Amino acid sequence: MPTVLLSSAYLPPVSFFTAMNGASEVLIEQYDSYCKQTYRNRCVIASASGPLVLTVPVVKPDSPKQTMKDVRISDHGDWRRRHWNALESAYMNTPFFMYYQDDFKPFYEKKWDFLIDFNMSLIQTILDLSHLEKNISLTGSFVRNSNLEEGIKDLRKLIEPQNTPEPAKSYWQVFSRKHGFLPNLSAIDLLFNMGPEFKSFI
Repeated sequence: MPTVLLSSAYLPPVSFFTAMNGASEVLIEQYDSYCKQTYRNRCVIASASGPLVLTVPVVKPDSPKQTMKDVRISDHGDWRRRHWNALESAYMNTPFFMYYQDDFKPFYEKKWDFLIDFNMSLIQTILDLSHLEKNISLTGSFVRNSNLEEGIKDLRKLIEPQNTPEPAKSYWQVFSRKHGFLPNLSAIDLLFNMGPEFKSFI
């Protein structure tokens, strides 16, 4: 199996973990330029009204280009409380939210300085809860396409909001009767709805 190279993401989509599942090792790029309106600081969940985007506010950089590892999280707009309330409202009636909520709630009660650390800790939590054992690490420098070592699969551009792959199969979602199946939401949608079956789905 190859090593996959991925961009950092906040509560990444299902496709992110599908890519990880097919890899021997996982590298998360931390030296790329931070880009707005990507999964780096936002995720999509299923709400009663349909897909809902949750965005982590970040501190405005001092220069036009900022390295992902240096992006700081802002406290603007009481976003932690709003995100947790949105997650609770969306998933409190799913079969497994009550089993996993205590693993996620502390992330919204503690102040995190850097987005990369926040994202990595959430990714590791999802891996642990879904029993996906993967060697995951951050890059030590920016990985250029021309410098990719043999056996490394670059998926940094593939897993972006504008690239929504067709799911191999659907799973039960709490609002499916109202909205139909919503593909490639944040992986917590799969975790809260399917619990231990997360691993077999991806």
